[in-house]
Amino acid sequence: MPSPTLSDVAREAGVSLATASRALNGSATRVVGPALRERVLAAAERLGYTPDARAQAMARGRSSALGLVVHDIADPYFSTLAAGVSEAAEDDGLVVTLASTRTDPVREAEVVELLARQRPQALVLAGSRLGGDDDRARLLATLARYVSGGGRVATVGQPLDDLPCVQIANREGAAELAGALHGLGYRDVVVLAGPPDHRTAADRTHGLLEGLAERGVHVPAEHVVPGEFTRDGGYGAATSALPLLRGRPGVVLVAVTDVMAVGATAALRDAGLGVPDDVAVAGFDDIVTLRDVTPGLTTVRLPLHDVGAAAVRLALGAGEPSTEQRVVVRGEVVVRASTPRQPTR
Repeated sequence: MPSPTLSDVAREAGVSLATASRALNGSATRVVGPALRERVLAAAERLGYTPDARAQAMARGRSSALGLVVHDIADPYFSTLAAGVSEAAEDDGLVVTLASTRTDPVREAEVVELLARQRPQALVLAGSRLGGDDDRARLLATLARYVSGGGRVATVGQPLDDLPCVQIANREGAAELAGALHGLGYRDVVVLAGPPDHRTAADRTHGLLEGLAERGVHVPAEHVVPGEFTRDGGYGAATSALPLLRGRPGVVLVAVTDVMAVGATAALRDAGLGVPDDVAVAGFDDIVTLRDVTPGLTTVRLPLHDVGAAAVRLALGAGEPSTEQRVVVRGEVVVRASTPRQPTR
């Protein structure tokens, strides 16, 4: 038996095709009365008809989805943030469509364009700004078209033009981490700085160096080691930094993200160095993975789940006069066993 069509429902309910469509799919301009709508719904149920999601989106002007764009879904930072987005979206009756850019700025613009064609209620872009001016211009042009058609957008991380943003105070958090490490007695610091063109990595690196400089600690340029913003990137960067770490009591290795710190810890152990006996280690984010890391990692805790929920609220309220367009989230330094207090010198 072929599946029932909208025309079948219209005949069963004794209404026009247009009325059946409005009753089942909703309409951005014309509303069907309650009694007539119930008649159409009853006919659809008798026939076992299921509305087409694409038809509903066209009729309503928007689908019942919210698009979420992240850099790397395997990164616990983004998976925790995505959980917050998903729960907040469900509270508003929306389903999340998730896409990953794989830290490619060209792919980011392509993913946003693809999601925008599906007419979601809103888009949330989570992660550091990537690429150069041309990539930024293309992304902004795509978002401008989407917003001009009634879509809503919010970003997480750094502001993008004048779009609503849940801004992470990365620089300030790193400076506070520098102060905590200095207070524990650390003066010899090696930084795993992430990719040089990665905005979040750069902000955290600068904040850390500035916080140390304010306390009289100068970190030589060769002690700032770049690497990919991943676990393997942390492993590789720590491996290349081994000559800066061996035989230096009281040295601390600071990674600008926890996933890099986890990889760095593995590299140190593979090289025969103990944490924290030979090298102290600190990170940034307080990802859930740290619950199973020994020793516990000193880090900057970010309320990532709440950040995701805040981005949804910001996106869905975008354009309303009462909606705040910029929310700044500050981290909290958490000192754990990976950075024990140093003996007074």
